[in-house]
Amino acid sequence: MTLLSVAMLVLTVGCAFGRATLGDEIREQNVTAIKKGVTTRAEVVTLLGAPDRFTQANDRAILQYYRYDMKSSSLLLLLVNVSRFNVKSDDLFIVLDHGGIVEDILFSRRTDKLAFQVWPFGD
Repeated sequence: MTLLSVAMLVLTVGCAFGRATLGDEIREQNVTAIKKGVTTRAEVVTLLGAPDRFTQANDRAILQYYRYDMKSSSLLLLLVNVSRFNVKSDDLFIVLDHGGIVEDILFSRRTDKLAFQVWPFGD
């Protein structure tokens, strides 16, 4: 009976690794092609496609483009499951003035720094 119990415990242990992305890659050369005070909304859409989000603040239009990257690892035991999820994002905000001309560009790229971390406790 003990051997059967040990065999059942060993067979119910497992590991799982996963990766998911949301949004399209934001290419650096497309972002550098956008010039403050010169590029129009139509040119931005031609370079980057339709924005993922469109908002307005302080009478300015804001186009947001994003890409999220997630990596996960899990240890699946009979009674306890332990998982670790790491999520980072690339975010691009383009602020347009009243005439539809680019006023400001805010860009952060962090998904290239995302690593798998198998150990779920701390670094």
